[in-house]
Amino acid sequence: MLRKDQAICIRTVDYSETSQVLTMFCREAGKQGIMAKGSRRPKSPFGGAIEVFSHGQIVFSEHTEGRLGTFTEFERQGDCMLLRRRLQSLNAGLFAVELVNLLTTEKDPHPEVFDALIRFLGDLEQVGSDAEATQLLIVFQLELLGRLGTGIILGRCANCSAAHAEPWPAYFFSSTAHGMLCRDCEGSFADRIQVSREAGGCLVEPKLNRIRVGKNAGGG
Repeated sequence: MLRKDQAICIRTVDYSETSQVLTMFCREAGKQGIMAKGSRRPKSPFGGAIEVFSHGQIVFSEHTEGRLGTFTEFERQGDCMLLRRRLQSLNAGLFAVELVNLLTTEKDPHPEVFDALIRFLGDLEQVGSDAEATQLLIVFQLELLGRLGTGIILGRCANCSAAHAEPWPAYFFSSTAHGMLCRDCEGSFADRIQVSREAGGCLVEPKLNRIRVGKNAGGG
């Protein structure tokens, strides 16, 4: 049965001189392994070879156990070509799609993650510095973890729940505690690491929400 969905390519493998095996992250159908027959031909029905970041509306048959799905149509809406102007932006985008690939399972839909990824890549195309690209990647990683149910606790102490009402004198992070720790609690977690006051302050959730670069924001 054919399905229609919005999708973005997050991995490609050349299958032959003319075809590709794609990992597509679909908004409603989740991650799908799909064979794109003839996609590498000069007159491909898909408008040329499909690359990582290529996104748009697709028509495809879902893969079944032991058999890949098949591309039928691809209405390409973008390839994020502007990412390639800045190496840090390209690296951040590739890192993000690889995270999505590693942290999701086949046919498990996450429409919020799909929307966040498309938004993140669009923001990356507009950044004016490597620092902005890195900031956006940090925000995306935290959002991705939250959307997938493994978010870390930043706005309060992960152990005693003390809020960041005022800047703490010191910040600590613990993987075991799954988040930030205040000075009163850090001694109980052997894996804690101290974070600088500047970095700790920036990790407070309300501040993270202000890092995002809007489509109409300046690049300075």
